[in-house]
Amino acid sequence: MKLLNTLLLLTLLCRFSYAAPGDTTWIQAHYTKQLGDAPSNHDTAVNFPNGTTKYRKIIMVFTLGKYVCPGTPAFCSDWDYTVQTYLMNKRGDTLELGRLITPYGKGPRMPAGWTQNYYFDVTDFAPALIDSNLIRVHYSGYTGGYTANIRFAMIEGTPERNVVGLKTLWKGSYAFGLASDPIDNHVTAVSLTAPAATQSATYRFNVTGHGSDTNGCSEFCAKYYRVLKDGSIVNTKTMWRDNCGKNELYPQSGTWIYDRGNWCPGALVNTNFHPIPSVTAGSNFALSMAFEPYTSSGAASYTIFGTMVYYAGMNKTLDASIEDIIAPTDNDNYFRENARVGYTTIKIRNSGSTTVSSINFEYGVTGQPLTKATWSGTLAPLTDTIIDLPYAKSLLKATGTKLPYEVNILKVNDATDNDLTNNKVTTVFTPAPQWSNTFTIILKTNKSVIGTLSETEWKITDSSGTVVAKRINNAPDASYFDTLTLETGVYKLSVTDAGCDGLSNASGGTGSIQVKPTPFTTHALKGLFAGDFGCGFDQYFTVGNPTAIRELNAYNDVVMSVYPNPAADKITISFEGLSKVEGSLNITDNMGRTILKQQIHTNNVSFSTESFSNGLYFVNFKTQEENMPQMISKLVIVK
Repeated sequence: MKLLNTLLLLTLLCRFSYAAPGDTTWIQAHYTKQLGDAPSNHDTAVNFPNGTTKYRKIIMVFTLGKYVCPGTPAFCSDWDYTVQTYLMNKRGDTLELGRLITPYGKGPRMPAGWTQNYYFDVTDFAPALIDSNLIRVHYSGYTGGYTANIRFAMIEGTPERNVVGLKTLWKGSYAFGLASDPIDNHVTAVSLTAPAATQSATYRFNVTGHGSDTNGCSEFCAKYYRVLKDGSIVNTKTMWRDNCGKNELYPQSGTWIYDRGNWCPGALVNTNFHPIPSVTAGSNFALSMAFEPYTSSGAASYTIFGTMVYYAGMNKTLDASIEDIIAPTDNDNYFRENARVGYTTIKIRNSGSTTVSSINFEYGVTGQPLTKATWSGTLAPLTDTIIDLPYAKSLLKATGTKLPYEVNILKVNDATDNDLTNNKVTTVFTPAPQWSNTFTIILKTNKSVIGTLSETEWKITDSSGTVVAKRINNAPDASYFDTLTLETGVYKLSVTDAGCDGLSNASGGTGSIQVKPTPFTTHALKGLFAGDFGCGFDQYFTVGNPTAIRELNAYNDVVMSVYPNPAADKITISFEGLSKVEGSLNITDNMGRTILKQQIHTNNVSFSTESFSNGLYFVNFKTQEENMPQMISKLVIVK
């Protein structure tokens, strides 16, 4: 198990930043525990630090794994089961630290010995994660095959806010829509008093829908709940995940593509956070919940756990934190986003009390010259956002596998921020492949349709977001051969399926897509998995040896207008925000064929469209300025 522990350590060192590895205390709980073949509790005694040290962040790393089940055939790892991790602290209270749902574990990415790391930020529970405690894993499964390994990374430093109180309010699994015992009976008002030093409070709520009545409730139906303070509504939240077909952990063997009641197979369950207004030290108030009115025909239920967290004031005035690198990375939790070419996608957070308006970054392949860029925007305290940084030259030129990558914060609001320990994150990544400039895309659609058209389409965009080729509005059960020749550059092939059930499924049969540079060779498609890709996948690639990428989101004040739209016999194109209009205009049809091409030298220009057939066109304009991206607009011709 030394290899597993080493990999966990390296993964977390890459994922979360701090001053030095010695500033983190690692606490082992469950050690590759087999979760058995029946609903069960698995307890491990844990000794945490004594509480005298402050921790900037505490991360629970839950590593789900698989073991070889006995029997022929072995029936295990087949289903999506709820896994809850609890802290049974010495005060007799119970706190749910995190929840995940196992995958349908028969997919090609999940052989015996497979593991997947799930990361839970449990910093709010710092006051309880001290001294001797019991960590419980509750496994709801009726078959075996899964293992649980749990470690806590306690990262020293100053937290955003000190937690001054925790209170479990409601927990359990309750029938939903049962007239004789409504679920609201189990979330009735609780009288609360905020402890000393409280300056704010947040209600944390975990909820997952299970069972399926004639309406699919609660697993396959979207219902809401409300949080009320003193009888007044604080927030309303729909219990639903609408992106299961975009699951990072795919393909799976069951109905993994279907959206569900706040969860997806193989994914962690996101905690809902509800700030409770006007709560300070000594505040007396009542908190309650109300679920959407519903009458069930049976079987519907929700599993819930609600915790009130009381906070002292903000510990830092000016502080921005890099929470994660989404791309480039080999982290399987961001499988669909990688390997993106050139651009750096990160999650940042304002951990201070001052609104962040700018952050200066440097980033790139470790050991190579780093690229510098400034992000500008508005990031309120205690909020986070995902941003794209302009391309890094070192990333664009990278070759090999498992390359180190880093992102650093240099300045925040043109000043040094209060906490340097959260200003750097590192990861490892594998660059996107290089493809030949000429290749053929062979698409064989299956029988599934939206209306009369095939569910499956593809398109290729360049680094500025311009569509350079596509195959859309296809017939079902048909084959298409498209030979393309691309210029040197950076590209993304996007394959989408409107039914979110891929090219291969039980109802539509089997389709396929291949990218062939020669009749005898095929470019690998990382996300294809024999057509079982859910809503779709992206394949990033380069052609030739690009030395630059056209910047996205630059020149935000530049506008190209095309009118009238729809048009019949004539259009006018105008430009705003350009000091000088000098460039090339191209109008292409929806197959990428050039219909009109002309150099433009004025702010307004008109063209006759009498020869255009009815349909969709794309108007592209590229100035002679080096960093200016293409401007693109859709044009519809209707006569």
